[in-house]
Amino acid sequence: MNKPADLPLAAHEHEDTNTSSNPSFETVLAARLSRRGLLRGSVGTATAALLGGFSLAACGGGDDDITVAPPAPPVAPTETLMSFSAVSKSLEDKMTVPTGYTASILLATGDPLAAGVAAAKNDGTDSGYDRRVGDDHDGMEYFGLSATGTPDAANNDRALLGMNFEYINPLFLHAAGPTANPRPAAQTDIEVDCHGVGIIEIAKTAGKFGYVQASTFNRRITPLTPIDISGPARGHPLLVTKFSPTGTRTRGTLNNCGTGKTPWGTLLTGEENWAGYFFRPAGDQALRTAKANTALARYERNATATAAAASRYGWETAGTDDKYARWNISASGASATGSDDYRHEMNAQGYVTEIDPYSATSVIKKRSALGRMAHESAAFGKPVVGKPLAVYMGDDARNEYIFKFVSTQNWVAADATAADRVATGDKYLDSGKLYAAKFNADGTGAWVELSMANAAITGYANYAFADNGDVAMHSRIAGDAVGATKMDRPEWCAVNPTTGEIYYTLTNNSNRRIGAVTGSQLNPDAANPRVYTDIRGASTVQSGNPNGHIIRIKENASEPTATAFTWDIYLFGAEANSPTGIINLSGLTADQDLSSPDGLVFSASTGLCWVQTDDGAYTDVTNCMMLAAVPGTVGDGGPVTLDYGSGNTVTTRVGKKPTPTTLKRFLVGPVEQEITGLCETPDGKVLFVNVQHPGEGTAFSAIADPTKYTSHWPGNAGYGVGGANARPRSATVMIVKDNGLRVGS
Repeated sequence: MNKPADLPLAAHEHEDTNTSSNPSFETVLAARLSRRGLLRGSVGTATAALLGGFSLAACGGGDDDITVAPPAPPVAPTETLMSFSAVSKSLEDKMTVPTGYTASILLATGDPLAAGVAAAKNDGTDSGYDRRVGDDHDGMEYFGLSATGTPDAANNDRALLGMNFEYINPLFLHAAGPTANPRPAAQTDIEVDCHGVGIIEIAKTAGKFGYVQASTFNRRITPLTPIDISGPARGHPLLVTKFSPTGTRTRGTLNNCGTGKTPWGTLLTGEENWAGYFFRPAGDQALRTAKANTALARYERNATATAAAASRYGWETAGTDDKYARWNISASGASATGSDDYRHEMNAQGYVTEIDPYSATSVIKKRSALGRMAHESAAFGKPVVGKPLAVYMGDDARNEYIFKFVSTQNWVAADATAADRVATGDKYLDSGKLYAAKFNADGTGAWVELSMANAAITGYANYAFADNGDVAMHSRIAGDAVGATKMDRPEWCAVNPTTGEIYYTLTNNSNRRIGAVTGSQLNPDAANPRVYTDIRGASTVQSGNPNGHIIRIKENASEPTATAFTWDIYLFGAEANSPTGIINLSGLTADQDLSSPDGLVFSASTGLCWVQTDDGAYTDVTNCMMLAAVPGTVGDGGPVTLDYGSGNTVTTRVGKKPTPTTLKRFLVGPVEQEITGLCETPDGKVLFVNVQHPGEGTAFSAIADPTKYTSHWPGNAGYGVGGANARPRSATVMIVKDNGLRVGS
């Protein structure tokens, strides 16, 4: 495997650095000679013996006959997990991995995914992104594929990657950058198609993965792809639109962030910050009911008589075609139901969406039973035959909630290989109970049901829920109604395959304060205990919880249906030189310190926990990164009281502090990017990681002068066109250990 020029020197390029257990010449020599040969032979005899397993006779014959043992089998390298050397923090525009590892680029934004599509020029003139790799790669899952094209979960040489394309960097998608409103249709079409999901075949050639451009499995799901709505919200009056007067369908999945993989082999993709894509004009509030205005405000589209809720990219201004009109959610039609406009269009976004990667023509479904929010990943608890399935989720916004869904149906082992995977999803994901989490100060917690069976829901004064479809569609408001705990941005979640415990990244929260609070500000609590001030660079003051933390949950009796749990905080993000009393509570060192944990994935092969960062607080010191961890268990630490003075104290539960062998930095990415998304081959020997939006801080005025781009990766690593002056692109990187052992050793 060729090593890109921007990676650290491989082991063989250093002097005297090979510390592996591979056999030396002396070891081989000893293994090839018999004891008698060593006693009676000469240097010449030894040399001859190394030429092969010949039977040699000395001059006298008889007792002087020397029989040389056959060659010993080669000694395999010894594997020790977490034996790699920690990668240092870096501000360089490159991907840095440990010595003894190689990282190479698999695919990048704009690469063609169908026969006849031209290679990416990466100069702002590429189009047809519904048949190209999208932008801002995010969550990703590996689906093994057999030689005959059937599911093969154990295949290490051929697979499908299910990959999210979260949003876009418009500056680099267009030759001279994006045009202001009204947006040109041609630019809008590119931007829309760059979002969504990709199913992409990869296969090994000469032992190295590449993607298969003309594969019939390749599929792009964009914000225009027809998708069914299933579960309790299907057919609801609040989903009626001009496109779907029955409220059973919509177009597209949007702002896809984290992923999940079902036990029956399908992809779950979370729709995150979708609200900002929709335009709501000033004055629209007067056309709505009080209930509708409450819901729209709670989901970030609060227009008033004089102020509009502007859209992120202005797609609604690109023309009169229906595909542009759907981004304007004003109640502009004459119909009382909304069947002649898109007043309800936003209600069709914000779900966990299920895709069968093995069928390019299969129906895609939004699973409304799992709630509507700024979804990140969806993580399954350990499936147990005869018991319901649990799915864990987070709502990624400041002061939002942690959720769990429990299926009505019990798990049947045969469903893992069911031929109709979409129907299997219907069975387990369309009917069940949705819960929000309450964290108590004593390290216990409760899952509170969100349904019309809960009096706190039916009696909620601020919003009159009509039915369970309404509850699912407005699960944020349902969480308000039951008093769920407001968290510091719940992002990815993952289940430890060994213990079954659930880990959530809480990326950061600038709204935490001590004492008097206003608006959306909150005092700290046991599950979100830190409030402090951090200085970024020379003078930028960051308040609240700028570095984030990771919380973990243990279900009572390890039952998926448990409504009670215990919890503690596994890890606090912090700079290594921060005070330990309130900030660096985990005692992080320079080889471990991190800020804003985001992506979180457990390896099914090694059991290692991979932690990825999406940071703005520590980027004056280092680019975003990924760390490897060997986590313990809930309760392996103890209570800690934080004293903020003036009688303000918070007692929390802190896990056992990491050591140099249980947490260390594994990689650092290029400039102004986020490390996100991770999957691996079943044998754990190839790790796939995404690098999102490198160079995102490049000024609009710099588009004509490549020397002013803040990043040129991966072009400067030799991938694609442009070299040292390339426009930056999001990309998927594959990482291997050079001696063939599993990644993380």
